[in-house]
Amino acid sequence: MPLSTPAVTPARATSTAPAAGKADSKKPSYPLPDLVCFAHLHWDFVWQRPQHLLSRFAQQGRVFYVEDAFYHADDLVEPHLEVKERQNGVKVLVVHLPHHLHADEAAAEQAQFAVLSRFFADNSVTQFVAWYYTPMALGKSRLFSPALTVYDCMDELAQFKFAPPELRQREQELFQKADLVFTGGQRIYEAKREQHNDAHPFPSSIDKEHFGQARNPQLAEPADQAGIAHPRIGFFGVVDERLDIILLGALATNHPEWQFVIIGPVVKIDPATLPHNANIHYLGGKNYQELPAYLRGWDVATLLFARNESTEFISPTKTPEYLAAGRPVVSTSIRDVVRPYGDLNLVQIADDPQDFGQAIARALVQGEDADWRTRTDAYLATISWDLTWQNMVNLMQARLAAK
Repeated sequence: MPLSTPAVTPARATSTAPAAGKADSKKPSYPLPDLVCFAHLHWDFVWQRPQHLLSRFAQQGRVFYVEDAFYHADDLVEPHLEVKERQNGVKVLVVHLPHHLHADEAAAEQAQFAVLSRFFADNSVTQFVAWYYTPMALGKSRLFSPALTVYDCMDELAQFKFAPPELRQREQELFQKADLVFTGGQRIYEAKREQHNDAHPFPSSIDKEHFGQARNPQLAEPADQAGIAHPRIGFFGVVDERLDIILLGALATNHPEWQFVIIGPVVKIDPATLPHNANIHYLGGKNYQELPAYLRGWDVATLLFARNESTEFISPTKTPEYLAAGRPVVSTSIRDVVRPYGDLNLVQIADDPQDFGQAIARALVQGEDADWRTRTDAYLATISWDLTWQNMVNLMQARLAAK
C-alpha cells in the first residue's frame, strides 16, 4: 500500500488559538535540534499548556506536532499524512488511516511509523527532541532514535475517563526512555519523581498581557453574555467528568439570585446529565482571543472541580488566568490550587455547597480589596510561560551537552 505526503496545507482559522506570531517577548536564540511532539490533544481544540510552550519553541526552530491518527469510515483511503501549519510555523501532523486498521492496533501503529518516517526523511528531520504528552504514542514512535526524549506529564491520564488500560505500562516504558520528565504541577511531580531521577515541576503559568485585557473597562461585552443579569459567577474550561455538576446544581438552586455562566465544550459526559436551572447559562466553547471579554463581565470566577481520581493531580491553568483578569476566585480544594493560591489567601477554598456559596458571597466584595489585588499581582509577577519555557530550554541544553 503506497504512502503519500501531500503538500503543507495553509493555516485555517481556529476556534481556540491566539493570533499567529504573537509572543509575550523577544526570545533569545538557543541551540536545540528540531522538536517532535507526540500528543493526545488536538492542536485546534483548547489553547493550553502544549500550545503555550510549543508555539514558543517554534519561534526558534522547527516544531512538528503529531496528533492521534484519523480513521476514515471506509477502506478506500491509503495511509497518508496531512500537514497543517499553525502559530509560529508549528507543523501539525495527522496520519490518515483506513477503517480496517482501527481494529488492529499493532498494524495501525506500524502504518503511522512508516508514514512519519517517510515525512521525516523527506524533510531532513534527523536529529530531534522527542517530546511526549502521552505514553500511548510510543506504539508509533518507539523505533525512532531522538537526540533527547522529554516527557511533559501535564496530567495523570491513567485516571481520566476512558483511559486505555495499557497506559500505565506504557508510561513505565516512557520513563525508561525519557532523559527528562517535566510535570504540570507540584502534586503530580511528587508522584513522578519517585519513578524518574530527573523530574522537574513546571506548574501552570500565565500569559498576563492576554488575560489582563479583562481589566479594561472599555472591553466590549460579548453578545451572548450581555443579557445575563448580575451577579455573574463564571467558569471556563472543558466540561467533562472533572466538573462537579452536583455542586453546580446545588449552588444554582440555593442562590437563584446569582447567574452561573459556563463556557466550554462538553466532552465525555452526556449533556443531559448537566443541571439545567434557569440561572445556569451554557454558552459553549469560545476561542482563546474571546476569553478576556467574557471574564470582564464576571463578578466571581470559579474552579468547580469535583474531588475524584481524575482531578487528584491536576494543576488548573485557569487559576492564574482568572487572577490575571482581576477576578476574585473560589475553588474546590484541588491540591495545586490550595498550594500556593489558597495558602497565600489569593483564592478562597471550599467544597460543599453551603461553604462554597459563602465563599462566593465573600468574593463578590473582594474585587474592591486593594490589598488582595496588590498581593495577587505581586505573585503573578513571578510566573510566566516565557519563564517556564526558558527554564525548560536550560535543562534540555544541559542534558544534551552531557550526552
